[in-house]
Amino acid sequence: MFNQTEGIMAKTYADIQKEIASLQKAAESVRQKEVAGVIDRIKVAIATYGLTARDLGLGGGAAAAAPKGPKKTRKTKAKSAPVARYRDESGKTWTGRGRRPGWFVAALAAGKKAEDLRA
Repeated sequence: MFNQTEGIMAKTYADIQKEIASLQKAAESVRQKEVAGVIDRIKVAIATYGLTARDLGLGGGAAAAAPKGPKKTRKTKAKSAPVARYRDESGKTWTGRGRRPGWFVAALAAGKKAEDLRA
């Protein structure tokens, strides 16, 4: 299009879209070069300081890296600490679930009753 008041050619929508596409390609190229430099600097720092994935929060534990998108979670019932149902004189405890611990079996063999060991 020719702009009569200024005597120059005005850009069309298509021209601007082509320019945007060209700039996006150039931006991506620059980004890739910058990322490569950042990665190199990170590798040097990791080697210098002897860092591990866990140190960086990448160990998969509770201190995992920040999520990249919205996190979908299921609501679960909070787990409470197991309650000790049996306790001996030295402070050893057992919840009453699973295999009987050695101290409990030994106490029963020594003549104590399970009720005697109730916490």
